Amino acid sequence: MNSEFTIAVHSLVYLAYLPERMASSEMIAHNVGTHSARVRKVMSGLRKAGYVDTREGAGGGYKLTMDPNVVTLGDIYKVMAQGSLIPSWCTGDPGMDCVVGSNMNQVMFGIFCKAEKQLESHFTGITIQDVLSQIHACG
Repeated sequence: MNSEFTIAVHSLVYLAYLPERMASSEMIAHNVGTHSARVRKVMSGLRKAGYVDTREGAGGGYKLTMDPNVVTLGDIYKVMAQGSLIPSWCTGDPGMDCVVGSNMNQVMFGIFCKAEKQLESHFTGITIQDVLSQIHACG
């Protein structure tokens, strides 16, 4: 899992918390606890996917464009992190003269793909509003 997913979810929950206001990348970065450049990178992906709108200049920033009761963590995972559970390298070598070594990569790829589908399914049952509600329940 990459940190962009977590930053994206946090940012969208923060924007849902401020439904009538724009939030600058500096405001979001302060709330997330990261650098504003990372926030801008993540928000660019969310803007391209249609989850946020931007306005430049004084009083500008980011605003949630979708209903937080509809946007799921599964939606955000697909935009920001899909495929991140699958490692870029796996043990074994298909050319090996050993049934374990020659098949491990293929088997592990299938295991990771199944795990990712289950994770996406789990995330699809959680909305941005659900996360905000859980936060309100904590405080």
